[in-house]
Amino acid sequence: MEGTHLLRIDGHADILYRMETESLDFYQDTHTLHLNYNRIVQGGIDLQFFVLWPGSRMTAAEQLKSILAMIDMFYEDVCSSGKIRPILSKRDLVHNLANGQRSGLLSIEGGDCLQGDIRILRRLYAQGVRAMGLTWNPGNCIANGVNDPEDHGLTAFGRDVVAEMNRLGMVVDVAHVAEKGFWDVIEVANAPVINSHANARALCDHRRNLTDDQLKAVFQTGGVVGVTFVPHFIKSEGEVAINDLMCHIDRMLTLGGEDHIGIGSDFDGIERTPLDLRHGGDLPRLEEALVKAYGDRVASKIMGANFKRVLESILHD
Repeated sequence: MEGTHLLRIDGHADILYRMETESLDFYQDTHTLHLNYNRIVQGGIDLQFFVLWPGSRMTAAEQLKSILAMIDMFYEDVCSSGKIRPILSKRDLVHNLANGQRSGLLSIEGGDCLQGDIRILRRLYAQGVRAMGLTWNPGNCIANGVNDPEDHGLTAFGRDVVAEMNRLGMVVDVAHVAEKGFWDVIEVANAPVINSHANARALCDHRRNLTDDQLKAVFQTGGVVGVTFVPHFIKSEGEVAINDLMCHIDRMLTLGGEDHIGIGSDFDGIERTPLDLRHGGDLPRLEEALVKAYGDRVASKIMGANFKRVLESILHD
């Protein structure tokens, strides 16, 4: 199903978590990864965000240890073959995509591992991390998460983290951040902001989805919202399919999102998938639906060009 296709970038998948916790091999077809190597090839994915999520039942220090192990796994078990090359700079991004080289970008999900120490952020950047979601569902030293009963917004340390990420050339991801913290990030960030995996709350009232005002705020930073394949973020009950996801894309387009919608599958972080987006190999089906609905120009932006633009504007040379 690969053939000629639009640029395809997936802004969120938990491949490394499953490789670590289930002892799965990225290059083995016998395993159940939604996004093993062959499924990335089958899906024509040019750039995959490899998320560093350590799980929810660890101390912050244990999370850091787990993240460091997954970083090693990324370089040793994913990139050492040369089939996937890491994106560390704008130069890497432009070169790899221009030459048809499949690529991976490391992104942390939840900044608990920083433990209130900005030096750890700098160390993780030195290890190749180029994006970070500030929280997971519970809060941390940076901000409250969407599951917290209270929402105090960004902490003083959290404001320092956003500023330092902007300085380093790291992508700030507000996925999972509670609403006051979200608006604090919009206020203090001086670079485009992303939400790597969320849909429109007006269509599916889940706490992880974004209100129309939040969607427009991300768009106004020049950032991207990655529409996600998580079924209960698409529809509150029942089976879901591409047509249901397209409703969220329609909503975002009406809010001015043409240059600000991307893909954030959350593959390998979900047990249930849309009926016709079962794994990475099904991604061409989504592209076909987008081209049919909106034409090549808009479809190309959603499938990858919008994420590429944001990365080009943030990553350093």
